[in-house]
Amino acid sequence: MATSIHETVLIGICDGAIDKKKNTSYCTNKIGDKPDLLPIICLQHPICSLCQRGLSHIVQVYCPLAASPYHRTINVFACTNPQCFGKPESWIVLRSQCLDEDIKGRNESTSEPAMSRTDWCDEADDWGMADEEQVNVAESGIQVPNDSVHEGTDVSSKLQGLSIDCVEDQQSALQPTDVPIFQSFYISVMEETDLDGFHDTDHENELLREYEEREGVIVEDIQSCESGKAKEEYEKATVKHGDEVFTGFMKKISLCPEQVLRYSWAGSPLFIIKPPSNVIEMVPFCGHCGSPRVFEFQLMPALVSLLGSAVTNSDISLEFGTVLVYTCRNSCWKSGSTVPVEEFIFVQPDPDQKLFK
Repeated sequence: MATSIHETVLIGICDGAIDKKKNTSYCTNKIGDKPDLLPIICLQHPICSLCQRGLSHIVQVYCPLAASPYHRTINVFACTNPQCFGKPESWIVLRSQCLDEDIKGRNESTSEPAMSRTDWCDEADDWGMADEEQVNVAESGIQVPNDSVHEGTDVSSKLQGLSIDCVEDQQSALQPTDVPIFQSFYISVMEETDLDGFHDTDHENELLREYEEREGVIVEDIQSCESGKAKEEYEKATVKHGDEVFTGFMKKISLCPEQVLRYSWAGSPLFIIKPPSNVIEMVPFCGHCGSPRVFEFQLMPALVSLLGSAVTNSDISLEFGTVLVYTCRNSCWKSGSTVPVEEFIFVQPDPDQKLFK
């Protein structure tokens, strides 16, 4: 499915391993490790509904909505049992929220500095990040109308830096000792429109040429595709495996195949294989408020190669093509709640995983 030219798409890229001696928090965008909980949240560690094993933490995304007073974090978990790969029942996505008052109340009792929710708004000042200890974090900046259901939502975002000291004694999820833990990496975020000129395209061109030779399809050169005319044309050719959706997927991410995450609240997902014709009907309404769910972000194939065990002598892995996350359009939250809200996840296998390794 093509992305509307009016949508703002944020791209998440691996930004280096996280030092085990460094504390992360609920406002850290990261891969792996254990989830960092918002101060009021209590999490019973999720279990795979297929094999009953504990689920490993895959990504954490801090994504407050600009018109909302809530801090907002989404955590994605998956089962590392090979027999469960590619099955949606082996995945779970949890949304957690809390107010500034909840954080301030906790900080007052523990003498910790508070971080205001408004620090993430566009008019926030620079936060004095340390030169050697900075993490790039993007705020989704979704401008949601009061009724949260009108179309034409104004989307804005900015790339900001943040030193990880907003909550020194950050609460972490209690995790069973037998649950595999993936190595942890920071995720830096930028707008997709800013990617032009960000990378040396030699490697991307090589991947495209290999793909053309193998599949019998001719794709426009990256340079001409990004010429300013924003052309989305292919030279017509027949793909050997007949999957035009996969070809379009490759073309869309060709400038930055190492992207691990695509974020576009209420935007359009990028499918890696042709989805079911009733895919929209497959996304259930929110079980708490009855509102429709909207696409929010997806995990990309390049993430697979980064999912290695945090333990040297352990060998764990995970396989998928893309994982699409849909969340409540109202981002509903019951006052005083301490339990994350489960959202909807849609998993697609990768028809050619080796392209991304």
